[in-house]
Amino acid sequence: MSERTTAEVATAILALPSDRFRRVAVDGVDGAGKTHFADALAKELTGRGASVIRASADGFLNPPRTRHRRGKTSAEGFYRDAFDYGRMVRLLLDPLAAGGSGVYVREVYDVQREREVHRLPEMAEPNAILVLDGIFLHRRELVMFWDYSVWLEVPFSVAIPRGTGRSYGDRNPDAPVNKRYIDGQRLYMAECKPQERATVVIDNADLDRPMTPA
Repeated sequence: MSERTTAEVATAILALPSDRFRRVAVDGVDGAGKTHFADALAKELTGRGASVIRASADGFLNPPRTRHRRGKTSAEGFYRDAFDYGRMVRLLLDPLAAGGSGVYVREVYDVQREREVHRLPEMAEPNAILVLDGIFLHRRELVMFWDYSVWLEVPFSVAIPRGTGRSYGDRNPDAPVNKRYIDGQRLYMAECKPQERATVVIDNADLDRPMTPA
């Protein structure tokens, strides 16, 4: 991970008004390196004295009966049905809005075990920074919540093999098993244009050398 790029993003976030909560999104396709980048960013912010809440959109996935209601191979279903945005907003994003209660829940679902989780509500520090990673974070239901957002630009030819290294899918982007996910993310990019909505776009094709495009 490029310390310079991470430091530049952290500096921009810390320049935001600090008299309230700040909410940061790290978006990109599956395998773009969102978790890797968000973890590094959270570490950088913490090292500079910030109070950081680290969370993932995967903690607000829907159960299979909802995720797959259009069929297990449906790209539209992947895009439109994967996440419970109502609970994400109600339990995490709204409490960390300006004037919010600060009492938040960072996850409600464990996709590895395919079951609900019941975490106790937590109280945020008054000037805490939420760093949330996940796909589809610039869709219209969410884009207004971000004080700062990152889009990690990575081609599917790189992202798919990278994701496969985490023990799921097929390394070949053209494999049938990947079609649902690639087409769903293409639908998202066409409909929401996250590259245009993001505060900053970072080329993350090389995990060790992320850079903002010239």
